[in-house]
Amino acid sequence: MSATISRSIRPLLRPAVRITPPTTTPSRFFRSTSVTMGVHNLKTKQDFYKVIAGEEQVQLSENTLSPKKVVVLDCFATWCGPCKAIAPQFVKWSDEEAYKDIHFVKIDVDEVPDLSQELGIRAMPTFMIFHNGDKAEEIVGANPPAIKKALDKYAALL
Repeated sequence: MSATISRSIRPLLRPAVRITPPTTTPSRFFRSTSVTMGVHNLKTKQDFYKVIAGEEQVQLSENTLSPKKVVVLDCFATWCGPCKAIAPQFVKWSDEEAYKDIHFVKIDVDEVPDLSQELGIRAMPTFMIFHNGDKAEEIVGANPPAIKKALDKYAALL
């Protein structure tokens, strides 16, 4: 009896093949992004110094970055609520055309504690802007207007 039931159910268990007629979709406009756009995670102290020094081509664990004169560093912690809150905005800024000549990088202060101590990170998030290899500005806390103002200031220099 169970064999009869299983044979009768078997056709129902086979995936149904759906045939959909081809449709024409309008072409979508897209914007290509360069490899350097986006936020890059720095995993080591050496990666940080390579990016800040503006070496010709920086080979990080993720990909290769071309040299830039302005670097914005986000010092964050995974357990930090304000860090999590501002992270999407930081990514959005990194993809904006106005800031295409700025490197956006971040470090997890718990993963690179020696660098965090060397930079004097006492609160998270801390944003540091480096211009031509030198620390030019520091913004402590998740303060989008202050960060945007600093980004605009340094984007105008490029």
